[in-house]
Amino acid sequence: MGTALVPASQYQTPRRVWRRLVQTARLCCGIPDYDNYVRHMLEKHPDREPMDYKTFFRERQEARFGGGKGFRCC
Repeated sequence: MGTALVPASQYQTPRRVWRRLVQTARLCCGIPDYDNYVRHMLEKHPDREPMDYKTFFRERQEARFGGGKGFRCC
């Protein structure tokens, strides 16, 4: 085992794959992806304030399990 440092870029691909796997698992279990929601709001609707996590989670649960108009902005 050498003492050479491993380039940081070597870890980016596995981290990206891990994030996608976690995201997929959460969506399969019905847990909404708050990070993607915030990213979408900042990119597509910069004039609107994103909901906090608690409000977002409640909105997603209501849209999935009953009542309301759902949650689709685009």
